[in-house]
Amino acid sequence: MNEDFRSLADRVRDESGGCAAYERLIATEDDEELAVVLVERERPLWAREIAAFRLGCAGDSRAFETLVLLLNHRDPERCVGASYALARLADPRTARAAAALATNAMRTAYALHPVRLLTELRAPESVPALITTLERLLAPDEPHWRVALACVEGLGELGDPSATTVLRAALETPRLRPAATEALTRLT
Repeated sequence: MNEDFRSLADRVRDESGGCAAYERLIATEDDEELAVVLVERERPLWAREIAAFRLGCAGDSRAFETLVLLLNHRDPERCVGASYALARLADPRTARAAAALATNAMRTAYALHPVRLLTELRAPESVPALITTLERLLAPDEPHWRVALACVEGLGELGDPSATTVLRAALETPRLRPAATEALTRLT
């Protein structure tokens, strides 16, 4: 059991009450059994999360939809696990889904992990989505400044010169200035 899966298992143990179904999902090596959990009615979220994480890390695309839903969850720990599994899933739909979540103005509060996933994926959708998201978040009193900071850091890491204009604009926001300065340095 790797550290990321151990963290997930420990986190959902209390939520599940440590029941037999929890123990079974943690122990099974049967991908078909895990896949059934994703589509069965009345399965609790923790069970779907375990199944999707395990299938996603194994490269099974049946986990894609559940992982995308978890990537956009209000609980940051669920988002972290989903992001980790989606990065390992290597499904070509992942970057488009993460870009859609990151750029959705109605879901900005939950965009941190999609933004970080886009940076990790280095997909063609990554830079345009990060630029679009950051442009929207450059107001000095922006409550979602952590998402803006993740965009700045991601654009610096991706090193695409098309981000120069938005990174220069980010210099005007005190919370973003240090990261924007570093990102611009990486671009030149």
